[in-house]
Amino acid sequence: MSYPGFDLTGRAAVVIGGTSGIGRAISHGLARSGADVVCTSRREEQVASTADEIEGFGRRTIRCMSDVSDKTSLEALLTRCTDEFGKIDILVNSAGRTKREPTLSQSEEDWNAIIETNLTGTLRSCQVFGAHMIDQGYGRIINIASLSTFVSLFEVAAYSASKAAVASLTKSLAIEWAKLGVNVNAIAPGVFRTALNQKLLDETPRGQEFLTRTPMGRFGKVEELAGAAVFLASEAASYVTGEVLVVDGGFLASGVNQ
Repeated sequence: MSYPGFDLTGRAAVVIGGTSGIGRAISHGLARSGADVVCTSRREEQVASTADEIEGFGRRTIRCMSDVSDKTSLEALLTRCTDEFGKIDILVNSAGRTKREPTLSQSEEDWNAIIETNLTGTLRSCQVFGAHMIDQGYGRIINIASLSTFVSLFEVAAYSASKAAVASLTKSLAIEWAKLGVNVNAIAPGVFRTALNQKLLDETPRGQEFLTRTPMGRFGKVEELAGAAVFLASEAASYVTGEVLVVDGGFLASGVNQ
């Protein structure tokens, strides 16, 4: 008999940035575990295609775009979701952006854009959906952190600063909302191959360094993040809050590997 704590049947989830890469893989994992899942982003065609996938798992969804830089769009998303499902139990914040450049030459425009999406966007969605979860006395929020939450990655200072701050925000919300029924945690992925980074990982010295420093000797598959998300979204993690769960093939544990 399987352990029932991981069953998400009857739960409703929203995955912001859930139509590609890590967010899409997490959306699939939540749906396979029984949740109805709304995958949302700024691109209509990706929202539609991911919704088709969720329905293919036999789960309910809606097709609704959103933009983490626009709080009104997040409020409209919440309204659409509660109209359809009556509640939202699970929120995953997976929208993000980065740009590599030397810090001395980084423009304030680029810096602000990265902070706006990765940190302030996460705050906005936590505020909008967190208020709903507090009202209903139950919620699971999962933010997406990074290796750069803990260690520096060369020439991505804005991204690293934003992801370090996401971990701090996660802990702050966790202690504020712990007695209100809302658990707030984060996942820190290691290096996962996606369509966006495949060329960097496979064809550059930077990619080779990532691989060398990963004890498992391979890059992650985005599907390998789904289990961590299902755990944090489930009753199996009912006493887990304020945690940053690292899924990195041993990267952060690595010192000398031979």
